[in-house]
Amino acid sequence: MLTQLLTLKTRLGIDEFEVKDDALLTNALQAISDRFDKECDRTLARTVDIQQEFSADETELRVACYPIETVGQFELKGNEIEGWVQQSGVKFLVRRRCVISLAARLGSWCEQGRVTYTGGYVMPGNVPGPGQVELPHDLEQSAVEQAAYWYQNRDHLGVIREWPKGGTYQQFVDLDLLPSVRSVLRKYERWNG
Repeated sequence: MLTQLLTLKTRLGIDEFEVKDDALLTNALQAISDRFDKECDRTLARTVDIQQEFSADETELRVACYPIETVGQFELKGNEIEGWVQQSGVKFLVRRRCVISLAARLGSWCEQGRVTYTGGYVMPGNVPGPGQVELPHDLEQSAVEQAAYWYQNRDHLGVIREWPKGGTYQQFVDLDLLPSVRSVLRKYERWNG
């Protein structure tokens, strides 16, 4: 998850020993983490030995989980009978920790390539090791604020306006993602040119 439960509870002013809504808050954080991945078209959390397929005639691989930590192996598949065949001596360059540039194509347009690599951000609560990158603070804070907003307005989800008898007319803003959150997420979108 993009933040820890205790961080969200602190933001909401909920005592850490008050566990009544812990499951609800944990599920909200997981849903928001998944939503951020979808909005950015990438996997933000560090993933070990993730495999990504590509057309074998591509030489610029825009990976889905970065920053890239290590690149393990390349494989090529020309047909289903032989399956994946590991390729040795593949020359490549990792650029800006998010693109793998191959010196030559692995194969032709009718073949499939696959790369195995480790990448992504180390999530809060874990200590980054050598070569690893911790989750940027603005992403974590955005997740906290989005979860807090959802929690504080969960009773009004789907309600556009309310006019209680003898009360004040209320019109609710229809916000899917907070504008500040959407602005932060734009910085972390995966480029798919």
